[in-house]
Amino acid sequence: MTSYNTTAENPNSTVVAEYMPVDTGAQGYQSESELEVQFIRILQTNGYEYLTIRSNDDLLQNLRTQLSRLNNTTFSDDEWTQLLNNYLACKNDSIEEKTTKIQEDYIYNLRRDDGTTKNIRILDKDNIHNNAVQVINQYETEGARKNRYDVTVLVNGLPMVHIELKRRGVAIREAFNQINRYQRDSFWADSGLFEYVQLFVISNGTHTKYYSNTTRSTHLKEQAGKTSGKKTSNSFEFTNWWTDGKNKRISDLVDFAKTFCSKHTLLSVLTRFCVFTTDKLLLVMRPYQIAAAERILNKIAMSTNHKQLGTIDAGGYIWHTTGSGKTLTSFKTAQLASCLDGMDKVIFVVDRKDLDYQTMKEYDKFEKGSANSNTSTAILARQLANPNAKIIITTIQKLDRFISKNKGHDVFDGHIVLIFDECHRSQFGDMHMKIIKAFKKYHIFGFTGTPIFAVNSGSGGNPQLKTTEQAFGQKLHAYTIVDAINDENVLPFRIDYINTLKMKNNIKDKKVRAIDIERATNAPERIAQVTTYILEHFDQKTKRNERYTLKGKRLAGFNSIFAVSSIETAKKYYAEFKSKNTELKIALIYSFGANEAECEDGILPDEDFDTTALDKSSRDFLDQAIANYNQSFATNFDTSADKFENYYKDLSQRVKNREVDLLVVVNMFLTGFDATTLNTLWVDKNLRHHGLLQAFSRTNRILNSVKTFGNIVCFRDLETATNEAISIFGNKEAGGIVLLKSYDDYYNCWDKDGAHQRGYKELIAELIERFPLPVHIEGEQAEKDFIRLYGAILRLRNILASFDQFEGNEILSERDFQDYQSAYLDLYDKLRKHKDEEKEIINDDIVFEIELVKQVTINIDYILQLVAKYHKSHMKDKEILTTIDKAMNSNLELRSKKELIERFIYTLNANTDVDRDWRIFADESRQNDLEKIIEEESLKPEQTRKFIANAFRDGELKSTGTAFAGILPPVPMFAKDNTRAKKKSVVLEKLRTFFEKYFGI
Repeated sequence: MTSYNTTAENPNSTVVAEYMPVDTGAQGYQSESELEVQFIRILQTNGYEYLTIRSNDDLLQNLRTQLSRLNNTTFSDDEWTQLLNNYLACKNDSIEEKTTKIQEDYIYNLRRDDGTTKNIRILDKDNIHNNAVQVINQYETEGARKNRYDVTVLVNGLPMVHIELKRRGVAIREAFNQINRYQRDSFWADSGLFEYVQLFVISNGTHTKYYSNTTRSTHLKEQAGKTSGKKTSNSFEFTNWWTDGKNKRISDLVDFAKTFCSKHTLLSVLTRFCVFTTDKLLLVMRPYQIAAAERILNKIAMSTNHKQLGTIDAGGYIWHTTGSGKTLTSFKTAQLASCLDGMDKVIFVVDRKDLDYQTMKEYDKFEKGSANSNTSTAILARQLANPNAKIIITTIQKLDRFISKNKGHDVFDGHIVLIFDECHRSQFGDMHMKIIKAFKKYHIFGFTGTPIFAVNSGSGGNPQLKTTEQAFGQKLHAYTIVDAINDENVLPFRIDYINTLKMKNNIKDKKVRAIDIERATNAPERIAQVTTYILEHFDQKTKRNERYTLKGKRLAGFNSIFAVSSIETAKKYYAEFKSKNTELKIALIYSFGANEAECEDGILPDEDFDTTALDKSSRDFLDQAIANYNQSFATNFDTSADKFENYYKDLSQRVKNREVDLLVVVNMFLTGFDATTLNTLWVDKNLRHHGLLQAFSRTNRILNSVKTFGNIVCFRDLETATNEAISIFGNKEAGGIVLLKSYDDYYNCWDKDGAHQRGYKELIAELIERFPLPVHIEGEQAEKDFIRLYGAILRLRNILASFDQFEGNEILSERDFQDYQSAYLDLYDKLRKHKDEEKEIINDDIVFEIELVKQVTINIDYILQLVAKYHKSHMKDKEILTTIDKAMNSNLELRSKKELIERFIYTLNANTDVDRDWRIFADESRQNDLEKIIEEESLKPEQTRKFIANAFRDGELKSTGTAFAGILPPVPMFAKDNTRAKKKSVVLEKLRTFFEKYFGI
């Protein structure tokens, strides 16, 4: 076979292969305005046109000019008004509708004055360099308040990228918070064009990150409703670093401007590397995802030119660690590959149990019916024969069956790309050989988080297909677990090794020892011991004192999976849990594919949905466990073929929604399953290499700032196996990054890069010495110091709380902790009130750890218990009132309810029934307060009541869309533009305060 050496790759890659930072030589202080000037100068060097635009009229005039140029036409005044009012600046369009126009609906059918129609584009996605890129700064607008924006990039006149800058030394998170204030106060003002912004960039000069408008807008919705307790994918944790092709971070603003803000890269990210989902979320891809997609597209082009189709040189594999978004990367790659000239089909292959509903919806949105091919081999055959079906998603099992039954099918001669979403499992062996024999002109690509190398391959099977490289070709891009943790895209692990076995030391025979260990692990005493440990530590490990909102539902804490060694063991554990009469919702699943022997290469055996081969005892037991599940969730599943597969899917969804507390498995759910609410894996089975890292990685998806690591609790000694796996899939030094530090380190102190890091004990000592109770803080610098110190203590407490040893060693009493927390929240309230002022404020360079404050297990029920206790004392025990006051002051959510609770306490008398009368009192107060707002603001009564009822039902106050607009009073036709905007802001503020006060009561 002829071999080819690549002499040059595509110079227009979106992610630069390797970047050498620029040494600017600057040493002196740089103000925010100087940083802005320097940034704009680089953008001009990149080919951006600089404009002086300060008002809405100027913005609209420029937009008209740019769209005229792009579409090679001149708009009459009537035509421009039509385009503006009916398409670009519709009053009721939300951010989602405007994002739809950029991502999907970017062509408008304009009716001309002469009766003809013309397609008007707002973007040219076919030739991205036809789009005009301009930069403006210090744009002024007034919505609820006056605002002036730092730097905005216009594409064809529309604001599409907004950059918020802070001077060097200021926390980058403050730029994130500043953008949140803009969205709340003024992005919607005037013509609402700033709601077209797709991407945000935040920088303090030293650190620069980017994120999509979804991250910002949904974050604001959560804040508005105060429902989130903990943020989901809409928080600062979901902002992205930019890197080069070797995953080296490009964080300085100068370097970021020269790479990410080059015209080609920025336009490529906007037009090619965003995914607008069926849930109306805009996902912007991370640099390693873009690099992987482009490497595959380049490989397709080069191997086609070099006539390498149908060989291993036409493909390759992507090594992206578990949890880094492989499915999104492979999904976007499949989309882009299907649009290439001369490409007949792209077949996206997944394992049946990984084909979740969300993936199917996304593919079906891209090409109607593309995901249907997973339902039957007949539909797959029909789609493969249809020349218009360019992209097909199917399962390994269906493709295997199709190849066996359709020898000589026309598709085997077509130009085909095969993309395997997880290439470490079934593609090795017979299935792989079938594919490369059947298809003639193929490219085959695999995505994996844990490649098979020579060091972790088994000794059996086809010697030509032992490793990932042998099966798929060369590695095209790598993003390891070390890269992901450094970028904060996945979490590190914290591992507890709980010793439940003590074996005799004189047993030499390994097999005898293994048999003894297995017999001992299944002993009833040990099963009971482990079960008791899990139940006693469940709330601690899964942080059940934590409250947050997920998909509109209020949840407490996270959930967990318990991986055990065999079906017999799974049955014993499930029975033991049930015998304890725990209130936890516990589910069980296994199938015949649960190979109980440990695999030599560490790969967890595939589990099919076949339950027919289970022995009668195991199947009957599983049927009973499913019957228990049916009773809990009003479902109707069993172990029959179709119903068992639907049980799997339903169970999967309920684990993701945190409806199931503990799921007992053998191998199922340990690979390819993603649930952000899952934070703990209990392990009572031997794991190694690939299987170990896959199983551990179920816990390390990012959710919020309280979920800081994946909890692994091992009831077997897996320390050596863990270190081996991390060195294979990270590197030899990866242990310090992938695993958290010890309890002793966090409690006392540790060294990081030669620098002393203070532990909890030292921080508490400083707190008591510098800020003794009662807390009295004088001066801005002292306030800053207290906020930073207490924030550091909150972060360490969050980690230490999951260690068994921390209980009883908190140093501060609960009352003292509440007093300090009250002082912290007082400062938070004080500084929040200052945000509206123009002057520079103290919180410009500090960050409040408000999410961590909300961990404290104080809620309205707790307060009412105290009220009942006070009532029982015949209203004489004033110490209880002090406790109530301190508890409410130390809790962010209860502060808004304080006045209501105090008024209720004032009504107490000897005849009061606390529970009943509180409900009556709260209902009457809620009704009176709402009627007062309706009267004061002349709102439409019926619509307002319905709007508020829906807000309490959904757990959020929705300030966008027609529902909110529908409650406002009519505004005179000739009123000034911002009259309605100001009214909207005043009403929203009053309803938000009302919602905070009564939500959760």
